[in-house]
Amino acid sequence: MSEMKATRDAYGETLLELGRQNPDIVVLDADLSSSTRTSVFAKEFPERFFNVGIAEANMIGIAAGLAHSGKLPFASTFAVFATGRTYDQVRQSIAYSGFNVKIAASHAGITVGEDGATHQALEDIALMRALPGMTVLVPCDARQTRLAVMAAAAHQGPVYIRLGRAKTPQVYPQDAGFEIGKGLVLWPEPEIQGRYNAVLEGDRVFDVAFVACGITVGLALEAARTLEGEGISCLVADMASVKPVDEDLLVKIARCSKAMVTCEEHSVIGGLGSAVCQVTACNHPVPVVTLGINDEFGESGSAEELMKHYGLTSEHYCKVARELTKG
Repeated sequence: MSEMKATRDAYGETLLELGRQNPDIVVLDADLSSSTRTSVFAKEFPERFFNVGIAEANMIGIAAGLAHSGKLPFASTFAVFATGRTYDQVRQSIAYSGFNVKIAASHAGITVGEDGATHQALEDIALMRALPGMTVLVPCDARQTRLAVMAAAAHQGPVYIRLGRAKTPQVYPQDAGFEIGKGLVLWPEPEIQGRYNAVLEGDRVFDVAFVACGITVGLALEAARTLEGEGISCLVADMASVKPVDEDLLVKIARCSKAMVTCEEHSVIGGLGSAVCQVTACNHPVPVVTLGINDEFGESGSAEELMKHYGLTSEHYCKVARELTKG
């Protein structure tokens, strides 16, 4: 089994790395620094760390002011608070103003687990994606998280980075790249292709194309390996940049696939699935099944139990793909 590591852990480590490189980076947290892993930055740079207490809306306002003063703020708390409790401040003080604030939200999705529905952000991507000028990144593993945080720091403008609580397998090799606005084809495997997305240069047609983000990328890869053994040809694309989404890549995938399946640990309303459907419907219509959380709230339970309950498993992905290829 590959190394297991939470994306929030990679975020904390990368913040420290960035802090050593750029003295203008400041970090804000709403009394959850041990959970969001901003405590790593706070320990080395206490003069550049601001714990605002349980006052998330105020944290966003302070971050906006720091950005206006020339600093590069990273504001962190749980995703349900970073997007829901602070929406007015994010909209008015950051997005509308175009301020260079990075919101890195941990504990997103149902893998928060036992904390239950009140703490499980299932609509955060939809909220952030709807804001003009907001970039939305959903890395799938620790290595990609480091690259996404680095890219966010280099990007001029507001960015929302969605992070998880649970440890997850590494999907990418050490030398993988990352670019805002670009997706990557991971299956057929890049090491076989020689380089990412090369498979799209041929005339091969796939039975099913999985387009995923976050924790579901690894699950889609597991499903693809199983389905290939059954004679069902698959493509798996990682769409970590949910906004801006890679429209060119999605159109290419639609043209070489009989059907597409989107996978996300988020509501099926307003997230990656909605983005994919918008692009394909306008450019190259193809059957699309959106998998995620249906129009409902989460529940309390272990991360593993909840992933199974809501159909976020490689087994369920396989079942859906088999149904699509019948006949």
